[in-house]
Amino acid sequence: MNDSKYMETAICLAKKAKGYTSPNPIVGAVVVKDNQIIGKGWHKKAGLAHAEVEAINDAGEKTLGSDLYVTLEPCNHFGRTPPCTKKIIQAGIKRVVIGAKDPNPSVCGGGIKYLREHGINVESGILKKETETLIEDFIWYVKNKTPFVILKSALTLDGRIATSTGDSKWITNKKSRAYVHKLRHRNDAILVGSGTIKNDNPSLTTRINNCDTKDPQRIILNSKLSIDKNAKVLTQKSDNATIMVVSENISPRKKIYFENTGVQIIQVPEKKGLLDITILMEKLGKMGIMSLLVEGGARIINSFLLTGIINKVMFFIAPKLIGGNDGIPLVRGKGVKLMKDAYNLNQVKTKMFDNDVLVQGYLK
Repeated sequence: MNDSKYMETAICLAKKAKGYTSPNPIVGAVVVKDNQIIGKGWHKKAGLAHAEVEAINDAGEKTLGSDLYVTLEPCNHFGRTPPCTKKIIQAGIKRVVIGAKDPNPSVCGGGIKYLREHGINVESGILKKETETLIEDFIWYVKNKTPFVILKSALTLDGRIATSTGDSKWITNKKSRAYVHKLRHRNDAILVGSGTIKNDNPSLTTRINNCDTKDPQRIILNSKLSIDKNAKVLTQKSDNATIMVVSENISPRKKIYFENTGVQIIQVPEKKGLLDITILMEKLGKMGIMSLLVEGGARIINSFLLTGIINKVMFFIAPKLIGGNDGIPLVRGKGVKLMKDAYNLNQVKTKMFDNDVLVQGYLK
């Protein structure tokens, strides 16, 4: 049996939906009979058919005695759609091969158990690491009720994210920047500080040529609500919200003014003079934000590092040197005192974008 080969196909199908399915995970599936793929499917959007149903429907009347490969354990409960397990049984599938079990402790293994009780041979854990990585944000969110946090930054070889004048356009090349827009599309929200809005006036939207994409929710840490009322994030057209995170003691008049412009306000307490990031993550989790892309600047990055809530790091390093010691560093604030206490990345990977290098890894 070519279990790994067919699971790889299911993984490729799942990736087609990255960015469209939240709060659901991305899932891919294939139906195989006589060593031939007869049906393919992937979950396209929350509320629409799950991957298993798509693949079975694609196979039509040929499913009797076939094998089903699916990246995530089939559901066995009613949600916005009926249980996939019943569809699998009705289709006459004899064997189901699963990549990852459902991470939800209350349902984990339930789909597998139900299928086995109905005489279906079930095998689990095929390309387990790959299928779990596919839905790493969903797994984290289900278990912790807070967003999966990715820290992304662009920097020079000498570790600067801008010159002394604040100029950062452009550190990285076009291919790197295009990939960042894919990251924005794939994540539920993007977060920056008010300094980034003031210095760069970014749109924080997704712009990919010839591709139907969605904008992330734009979250701005802005304790005093000191932001230009004509900033792009407040005036542009977008299919998603702009959220200001402010202190609990903000002026009610200011709050009402910005709310009347369509901005959503989240108030969090301060801790040592800074907005409490931990409480913010809890609030974002309750809002259904499953994944969060943090784009800096330097003090924001340090706050997230100190809080210990970064899951994944993605640094785009350009082969450029600013020189001197007056440029803006990647991180500002107090760091560790000893190298043994440095933040270590795990499962490190690199990828080239022409001459730029993406270094990515996990802090958790």
